[in-house]
Amino acid sequence: MSKPTLGELLPVPGIRLSAVSAGIKKPGRRDVVVMEIAEGATVAAMFTQNAFCAAPVTVAKRHLHQTPPRYLLINTGNANAGTGEQGVQDAFSCCEALARVCGCEFQQVLPFSTGVIGEHLPVAKITAVLKDAIAGMSEHQWEAAAHGIMTTDTVPKGLSRQITIDGETDGETITITGIAKGAGMIRPDMATMLAYVATNAKISQPILQALWRDAVSQSFNKITIDGDTSTNDSAILIATGKTALAEISSSDHPTYELLKEAVSQLCEQLAMDMVRDGEGATKLITIDVQGGATPQECDDVAFTVAHSPLVKTAMFASDPNWGRILAAVGRAGLKNLDLNGIQIYLSEVCIVRNGGRAADYTELQGQKVMARDEIVVRIELNRGDCNTRVWTCDFSYDYVRINAEYRT
Repeated sequence: MSKPTLGELLPVPGIRLSAVSAGIKKPGRRDVVVMEIAEGATVAAMFTQNAFCAAPVTVAKRHLHQTPPRYLLINTGNANAGTGEQGVQDAFSCCEALARVCGCEFQQVLPFSTGVIGEHLPVAKITAVLKDAIAGMSEHQWEAAAHGIMTTDTVPKGLSRQITIDGETDGETITITGIAKGAGMIRPDMATMLAYVATNAKISQPILQALWRDAVSQSFNKITIDGDTSTNDSAILIATGKTALAEISSSDHPTYELLKEAVSQLCEQLAMDMVRDGEGATKLITIDVQGGATPQECDDVAFTVAHSPLVKTAMFASDPNWGRILAAVGRAGLKNLDLNGIQIYLSEVCIVRNGGRAADYTELQGQKVMARDEIVVRIELNRGDCNTRVWTCDFSYDYVRINAEYRT
């Protein structure tokens, strides 16, 4: 399967970044990223629903409720999760150190961490490089930041989009740039591992939050590598307001849907890039569920199939063992499921019809589809008008090796 490629990451007016090395886990590796947000910007955030949420998530939530943020402080190599009250104090200490360097209130700093769970944050290493981080800030450091937030990722993930909007200034350009990291421990229950998206659009915070929630629900919340929701998942959307266009203050604003579509498309691509870079992944698998009675039952079916180790290992082996898909649909918990109404396809090949193997299906047809790098599993329930789409990958030998050796 082809790995995602990093295109040109366009600067967003009102955002400056830098990435430096603190030697948290590996000497010389960029592992601390600082992002400066222009004053007056609005910020939307989504966080993990894991009850054991990491200390930086706790602190970031608290700070967001107190004052608009001016800085994001991100470290890799250490998740600062499962670290109790000491972890919270460590996150506070890093925020306070950056605030002293920048001359802002410590509540205006949002901390984020990713890496090994259960180890205390090396505060001294992080705070020692903050002056260098601030000195090196530039609006052109998105690529460096994309590298700086990686953990088991094999490639950085980032994307830019631009839209042109007619308004008081003809042809005003809105830029949207985003970066993300994630390759394993992925079954977001809000967003994804770490994702940061910024735009120079001007939009009120409640409307920005609603836009972000919708974009996340159809992108980052529709991917799974292994069914594990992280303790540190965080996704941030920043609108700097550095444009001549009027503020978007309601979802009825003529620019709202255009901006929402652009943000959603960017997030969908970033989400799929994570699946393409999944730990040990060799195949991108789309689970397309159609004709459900409710959106929830469509998700239930899609994720049951996507999470099945038997389905995922069959995909790795290019083995058209369609009985595993059928069994996963059957245990998804749908009430009064009419088996005769279900059809299941491997891409263009129908494998199940009228409750059993399709009469015209052959093993050779299934093998040809399963040998591809990208496979679509389409499930037609014929129970209603709801649909969903989920992206996942296969399970390979390398997935086990990577996670078995994660701390070594």
